[in-house]
Amino acid sequence: MCSLATPAENSATPLMQAPSPATPWRVASVRALPAYRLHVIFQDGTEGTVDLAARITSPHAGIFARLATPALFAQAFVDCGAVTWPGEIDLAPDAMHRAVQETGIWILR
Repeated sequence: MCSLATPAENSATPLMQAPSPATPWRVASVRALPAYRLHVIFQDGTEGTVDLAARITSPHAGIFARLATPALFAQAFVDCGAVTWPGEIDLAPDAMHRAVQETGIWILR
């Protein structure tokens, strides 16, 4: 989890503060869609689709196999600029931003 402490709350360790929420690749909002897809909007206004179907249904899904339960997949939320699910499952926002900015979709395999 990231820290959202203000400088006054965390004045003893100013280098430990969370990155600026205005970082362009930080996710601003996420909405779960059917078929293991997400609609994401980033801080800079970039928006697109993240398709996790191939990853979630892969025999090598690892921790992402948990998201095969539609009710859990639908619980996607933004935490500190990253798409996250209960159980500390999250996605790399910088890689997602790069792919969505280039093609409008990020397909995880």
